[in-house]
Amino acid sequence: MDPGGVCAVFEHTQAEGERGDAEIDPPARRRHGHGMTPSPELEPAPQARILMRSLDRATLASALPASQAIPEGQGAAWPYASLVLTAVDHDLAPILLLSALAEHSKAIAADARVSLLFDGTTGLEQPLTGPRLTVLGHARRTTEPRLRQRFLARHPDAALYADFSDFHVYRLEITRAHLVAGFGRIRWVEPADLVGAPVSMALIEREVDIVSHMNEDHHDAIDLYATRLLGRAGTGWRMTGIDADGFDLRRAGEVARLDFAVPILDAEQARAALVALVKQARAAL
Repeated sequence: MDPGGVCAVFEHTQAEGERGDAEIDPPARRRHGHGMTPSPELEPAPQARILMRSLDRATLASALPASQAIPEGQGAAWPYASLVLTAVDHDLAPILLLSALAEHSKAIAADARVSLLFDGTTGLEQPLTGPRLTVLGHARRTTEPRLRQRFLARHPDAALYADFSDFHVYRLEITRAHLVAGFGRIRWVEPADLVGAPVSMALIEREVDIVSHMNEDHHDAIDLYATRLLGRAGTGWRMTGIDADGFDLRRAGEVARLDFAVPILDAEQARAALVALVKQARAAL
């Protein structure tokens, strides 16, 4: 499927090989991935969004019942932290794929309150100067196919075990978030402020079509986004998701994020934004 006539426009862009009407956007505002941190000039909510959308893993903290934490344990639950893979929905709700056999799943069954730490300090000489975000909420099991698909698109290797009977998808209902953007830059962020651009059902309904089309017919454009606009190395990058603010890329174990200059709401606006970006990338050749 060719959503919004993307294919014809990309072919025309390849032929002309010039800048066209592509908007040149300040790169620091929209280049994200491992080793890339949000600009400290941004407001807390946009910084928090960038961290959650750019990172593909987090530390999950749950309350492990004392009886499970220590032999003959009694009394209050013990804090328990573990590494988990993450995706986020269009409304920024984190999506997890967890085994019922894991200790954190047992903890969630007893108490759904959890927190996720998104760490954006990778590669910094002084990690405490970098951003990190703790998201508080309730983890709920879900059988929504779209959420499962979005997680597996972000983490394709998880398809090897996703169908095992003990694995289940969880959606985190966000209660609040706590951003530490560096020394002295500490703020609580409310759920309504986290979302940012309006969630568009028109875009959600076409996401799979857009992503599939880009990966199947425009893999060269995706490599240009990664190498020319994000400064990443190698070829074979794939698009894993698109939302109102931008889109996600993956190459083996490496992920990256490219934000749009302005939010998009449907497939036609996605087409226009993607074409503008490929023009910009070709102009940089």
